[in-house]
Amino acid sequence: MKGTTKSGLGDQDLYSGLIRLHVLHHATEEPIFGLGMIEELRRHGYRISAGTLYPMLQRLEAKGYLRSAEVNNGKSRRKVYSATAQGRKALATAKNRVRELFHELVEGD
Repeated sequence: MKGTTKSGLGDQDLYSGLIRLHVLHHATEEPIFGLGMIEELRRHGYRISAGTLYPMLQRLEAKGYLRSAEVNNGKSRRKVYSATAQGRKALATAKNRVRELFHELVEGD
C-alpha cells in the first residue's frame, strides 16, 4: 500500500514531511536518484511508490530545494538530484525544529 510503514500505519500525510526531509538530507550528502531513494526509504520502513516519489522530487526542485541533472548510466541516462544552497539552509532549519519536536515527544516524558 502506498505510504504505509512496516507497522502498517497508512498515515501518509503524517509521514510525508518526514519523507521529504529524509530525501533532502540524502541529497545534501550526494546526488540521489529515484529508485535509490525508494530503496533507502524502504530500509527505514517507508513504502513509497515511484508515482509518489517522482512528483515529490519535482516539487522539491520547483521550490528550489533540489536541482536535477541528467547523467549517463551505462547505456541509459538517469536523472539525479542534488540539494541547492536553499535546500541546505531549509534542512538546517528543519533539523532544529525536529530536535525540538523530538525533545517534546520523547525526552519530555
